[in-house]
Amino acid sequence: MLWLIIACEIGFWVFVVLGLCFRYILGQKKIGALLLWCTPVIDLVLLTLTVIDLKDGKSATFFHGAVAYYIGMTVAFGHVLIRWADERFAYQFADGALPTRQPKYGRAHAARERKGWYRHLIGWAIGNTLLVSMIVLVGNQERTEALYQVMQLWGLLLAIDFVWSFSYSVFPKKEKNTAV
Repeated sequence: MLWLIIACEIGFWVFVVLGLCFRYILGQKKIGALLLWCTPVIDLVLLTLTVIDLKDGKSATFFHGAVAYYIGMTVAFGHVLIRWADERFAYQFADGALPTRQPKYGRAHAARERKGWYRHLIGWAIGNTLLVSMIVLVGNQERTEALYQVMQLWGLLLAIDFVWSFSYSVFPKKEKNTAV
């Protein structure tokens, strides 16, 4: 499963880079768009292979659970990552606008951090929905014990991210005084 996740992550970025190359370097906007729209297909392949693996009688591992969260996070953050790469490709290869810099200080930074946590929450919810579906599909608590452990671990990570992200709302990051 680990190698499958790695292969899908590589595949995601290959489709993104190829799509952007076709769009901006080769001037083939339709092919570029098609390649970018293919990125969700990678998630479907990964999910399908995971379900087949579990239906074939294998016990779930940490990596089966990681697949669910990988897909959840791809849904929550994928378009943001593609937009980030698109802005940079457009700037480099098509005289696009200078990519906007993300705020590093103050309220704007705090709002950006909270927004990132909300995306994490969406990815977590999607991942948990997939995990519960896998647990129900397998129908054997002994074979799916690892999935429960992954849910607990990711719940802890989400809580830590909450504290980290929302701490900037209480204690906004201030620009360092550069004057000597």
